Amino acid sequence: MTKEQRPDYETHTLIEAAAAADVTGWGFSWLDGRATEERPPWGYAKLLAKRLRTARVALDLDTGGGEVLNEAPVLAVEQHATEGWPPNFEVACATLGPRGVQIHATDRHQPLPFADATFDLVTSRHPVTPRWSEIARVLAPGGEYFAQHVGPASADELTEFFYGRTSSRDRNSRAPDVETRAANAAGLVIDELQTARLRMEFFDVGAVVWILRKCVWWVPDFDVVTHTGRLLAMDAHIRRERSFVAYSSRHLVRARKPCNLQPRNEDASGSDVRR
Repeated sequence: MTKEQRPDYETHTLIEAAAAADVTGWGFSWLDGRATEERPPWGYAKLLAKRLRTARVALDLDTGGGEVLNEAPVLAVEQHATEGWPPNFEVACATLGPRGVQIHATDRHQPLPFADATFDLVTSRHPVTPRWSEIARVLAPGGEYFAQHVGPASADELTEFFYGRTSSRDRNSRAPDVETRAANAAGLVIDELQTARLRMEFFDVGAVVWILRKCVWWVPDFDVVTHTGRLLAMDAHIRRERSFVAYSSRHLVRARKPCNLQPRNEDASGSDVRR
């Protein structure tokens, strides 16, 4: 029996297994052999590790399960991390807690729980939304923000397969020039900005289900029951074309808080760290 002739129960088995699989944390090993993604040329994890070696007080925003931060052999003298999704927060505590990292549960609608000018280094790999005014507030004068962001129209091929054509506003909401203006408005200076467009390939419908459960912003309200029709269409596409191809976009950002920038007068009550 060819792959194109496989019975429907095999398709549903792939979907059901992916729907039940664990998606906590920020690791992607479940996709090994089932999907691929090109990596950005700059090597964020190695660049992050280099900065952490010389940092005094550092903060990693939206750390996920702490997987990327934990790759660094040496952390800052005083290392903090935030995470807003409870399942990931628990994983981060288990991953980073033994290394002495102070992990803070946060709400993106509330100020960061830190005093003004606390950190000489703030980092993030794929923040949910970069909160430039808060980043500027908690950075000490002369401090650096170093991050890898998700860029514009990332994985739009997946989004549009399920929802149809996205708007130009949605496609450009994470554009580097938009973020640069927002960072500048918060008082930060962009010292470096690199961009990359990267090929992703999914080899079975289960891989698509799993990634949409993990990266929930690609297809908001995704559910295997609600989207059964599109998943069957996706399965047929993959059997016909051998894979489903999409493209992610990333940009590397290095920003600096000028030494003469005054902290914003925002409420930082409940702060865990005071300087």
